[in-house]
Amino acid sequence: MLTNRKAEHRKGKVQLIDASQWFQPLRRNLGKKNCALGEADIARILEHYLQLPPADEETEKTSPEAKWFNNADFGYWKITVERPLRLKSQLKRSAIETLRFASGDETVRSEIYSRWGDALYDQFAKLRPEIEAWLKGDDSEEEADDDGDEDSKPAKKAVPDKSVWNGFGSHSDPEGGRYRIVSSQKRKKLLDPATWLRDLTLVELARLAQQELGEGVFDDHNQFRVRFDAAMKQLDKKPSAADKKLIYKAVSWRDETAPPVIAKRTKLKASEYFQPGYDGAYLEEDGKDRYMLEYEADSDLRDTEQVPLTEPGGIEAFFVREVLPHAPDAWIAMDATKIGYEISFARYFYRPAPLRTLAEIRADILALEQQTEGLLHKIVGVG
Repeated sequence: MLTNRKAEHRKGKVQLIDASQWFQPLRRNLGKKNCALGEADIARILEHYLQLPPADEETEKTSPEAKWFNNADFGYWKITVERPLRLKSQLKRSAIETLRFASGDETVRSEIYSRWGDALYDQFAKLRPEIEAWLKGDDSEEEADDDGDEDSKPAKKAVPDKSVWNGFGSHSDPEGGRYRIVSSQKRKKLLDPATWLRDLTLVELARLAQQELGEGVFDDHNQFRVRFDAAMKQLDKKPSAADKKLIYKAVSWRDETAPPVIAKRTKLKASEYFQPGYDGAYLEEDGKDRYMLEYEADSDLRDTEQVPLTEPGGIEAFFVREVLPHAPDAWIAMDATKIGYEISFARYFYRPAPLRTLAEIRADILALEQQTEGLLHKIVGVG
């Protein structure tokens, strides 16, 4: 029963009544309904409902059929637990080559590049009709059998422009035809020469950086970024932040032994007070200088926790007790914290089934032994 005009003694409280066992079976089912509340059941519910909440808080939560709770007993903070991204980096040739397809749809782009190669960069306008036909599936001539028997293969069909499948590959329709699945939006991007040239620029930038930094492994991605920026400055290149992010992604990988990747480093004034907490801001001291560090979060390690509103000490006490022992480098994304409420009757009225006694278990075992006596002899043929 929900109301915004609660009686004074009910304000700030919620009463739960377990009436799941109070019912009368129907003589004939009404659809899925096979029971109903009898007069005695209704009176029993009303009796509990009209009672005043007991003053003793322990008594409130030990009554087997009706229990009273404060509103906060059902509430919780949903916190997001972050952990730092840890990367190692290496400008190896295979990683740099993947930048040719950095604009997305790597599987499709790699197949297009394997067919038309570097001509994509200086002859795209000439190749566009051919590529467009290939994307629609109109390349049956190239895939014909060596004996020229094209009728042995079902004809490919173009994908409707409103295709919503974002994958790529061959797909069979009810009539037995085949077509490539590329949405119209992705097809438009694949046929844009600017995306191919932009990806080629990324490859060239990474190769220039490789000439300056070598192919060795950087155990600290922070140092790699500093060296990369220095190399770009020396070569008078000014890649955008988005371009650098794509290059870093291509040549780096996660490693739990690597130092955390720094997202922001802010110098603190001499008079500025800073107290590290659990919000992802850390203090770094370099001689007389002090800095506040914020790390990049690893989305693969992101987790959530539900902290009861009644938790003694609040979110921080829960975090120290339940999270930090298992993930010492974790922090709380404070701006992502939300408050929710949930009522679970099973949680508050659960009654565990009583365990059987040892005597009952022993009797069952003996009964089974008597039932199977002589069965083994019959199976193996021993009289």
